[in-house]
Amino acid sequence: MAERGIAVVLASGGMDSCVLAALAAREHELALLHAHYGQRTMARERRAFRDIADHYAVPADRRLEVELAHLAAIGGSCLTNEAIDVPDGALGRDGIPISYVPFRNANLLSAAVSWAEVLGARTIYFGAMEEDSSGYPDCRGAFVEAFNRLIAVGTRPETEIEVIAPLLHRTKAEVVRLGLSLDAPFALTWSCYRSEDMACGRCDSCLLRLRGFREAGAEDPIPYAQET
Repeated sequence: MAERGIAVVLASGGMDSCVLAALAAREHELALLHAHYGQRTMARERRAFRDIADHYAVPADRRLEVELAHLAAIGGSCLTNEAIDVPDGALGRDGIPISYVPFRNANLLSAAVSWAEVLGARTIYFGAMEEDSSGYPDCRGAFVEAFNRLIAVGTRPETEIEVIAPLLHRTKAEVVRLGLSLDAPFALTWSCYRSEDMACGRCDSCLLRLRGFREAGAEDPIPYAQET
């Protein structure tokens, strides 16, 4: 382990973070971090996270599930507020969608930095995608750069931790192809914003995922209630 070092991977249970885990596993010992923040599909995402951790044989002491219940209490997103419907997706629209959870990724990365400092990990893998995502402001390269500056001034002087976003400028199709080349277990992942039994096929997340597999010329291994 000393030669390879530990990397913390933010692992939602979705396809992007699964590919991140596959990438990180080539050079590091994995430490997987998952967050419960009152999201609609929390139980299904937790199952996907645990299945992926099992697939990569991540030991129990390098699996961390954190509670960020304050994000649900704050609300403001259709993912955390049951009173706000998850709309059908509309890829390519302008603006920030209602599925944006305010400043969520800063909360997730803060937990990851705290854990990385304790573990002695020097790298945090973050699945932000700037060019082919839902337009979330905390998935931009400028956000990653700013957060790394924050880490530098907010940790011990001897601490060296960097957040990296290897998928930042990739499209979903490129992520699918990369995952296939790494034998990432896509069948274990979950991306749907609405459902926990069968993916709806209509929310933004499902549409992005389906388009990625279609453009990559591959078949998505999870079932959908409807494909568009």
